[in-house]
Amino acid sequence: MRGLLGVSVLLMWSLAGPAAAPARSAAGFDHTYADYGTLVAAHLDGSRVNYARLVANRADLDRVAAAFGRVTQPEEAAWPASQRMAYWINAYNLFTLKAVVDHYPIRGRWLSFYPKNSIRQIDGVWTTLRWSAGGRQVTLDDIEHRILRPEFADPRVHFAVNCASLGCPPLAREPFRGDQLDAQLDAAAVRYLSGATGLVVSGTTLRLSSIFKWYGSDFEARFLARGPAGRRGTERALLGMVAAYGPAAAQALARDTRTRIAWLDYDWTLNDVTAGR
Repeated sequence: MRGLLGVSVLLMWSLAGPAAAPARSAAGFDHTYADYGTLVAAHLDGSRVNYARLVANRADLDRVAAAFGRVTQPEEAAWPASQRMAYWINAYNLFTLKAVVDHYPIRGRWLSFYPKNSIRQIDGVWTTLRWSAGGRQVTLDDIEHRILRPEFADPRVHFAVNCASLGCPPLAREPFRGDQLDAQLDAAAVRYLSGATGLVVSGTTLRLSSIFKWYGSDFEARFLARGPAGRRGTERALLGMVAAYGPAAAQALARDTRTRIAWLDYDWTLNDVTAGR
């Protein structure tokens, strides 16, 4: 759940099947995600989603989701790690689209969360709504916190999953694929940090998305050594992350031990083509 502010979910979920099993695809499952890619490309306008059009074409959305649901647990467990990670990232983004479409248009109730057109208005969107994938019924929180984060331990997943909000990394037009995953995750990181919702340089301060406040510790193992030696822990790791993927001016600041980190307000407005226009 993108809204668990800084809470790390530590539960591990055991998967059936041998970890070293040879790679093989589920019968009929397309690891290029051609149908999913066509669906997303047809409903994206820049970084925003045309949900009204997607509602009208929900049969295509349901057909793509059904293909994800036909994958069995033993089959998914036998895929190599990169294919598994790509599958679960795409599943998270697909089911987020379905959650919004199932409740569209979103109009908040009196005394409900702000803003009124936000995925947070959907009761139990991360914790209760369940989807069929990988031979089980999963929530969005299950996918993010019990599969993606603990099993793959790659903080770049935070640049890849999309929570249908303007503050989130934009929904990728191209599906994530196991054979291209490393380059795609790097590109997603560069894309988010190049925009004003991910990173803003303000004098000698780097203002980062609140995502990095909530999940900063996830970046330590991979980026701690890349940060300036005079800093410690999560701050050093986040500076290392900016040094690796940020724009040139931000990279220079990230290597300076005197640079401050501050947090941007997170915009939960739905990433609809009509939002704020």
